[in-house]
Amino acid sequence: MTDDLILTITHTDGHLAILSVDGEIDIQTAPALREEALSVIAQGHPHLILDLTGVTFCDSSGFNALIGIMRCAMATNGSLTLAAIPDRLLRMLDLTGLGSIMPSYPDTDAAMNARPTTAPEPA
Repeated sequence: MTDDLILTITHTDGHLAILSVDGEIDIQTAPALREEALSVIAQGHPHLILDLTGVTFCDSSGFNALIGIMRCAMATNGSLTLAAIPDRLLRMLDLTGLGSIMPSYPDTDAAMNARPTTAPEPA
């Protein structure tokens, strides 16, 4: 286990943000992931896409962080979408049932294109 986790906001557009995650998500780093994601949501981007291309490991602490992020996003009428999930992590999401409640896509472009368009709010 390591405490090396790199979190980078790679895109923001209105209520949407993409957060790129690189490294291991474990008991040492999961709190930083959760804190950064919740900060992005609080900054007015409740629809969050996590780009997991660079994730090399994820333990139960990471799963708990993902659930917490999803719940916070939903509480603000937002959403959590996962993109570019490494095969090992995808299998674990499916085995734990998380894969059925968190939409996932092969890359961030597919995740962005799959997002439903929302009607503009009345003036």
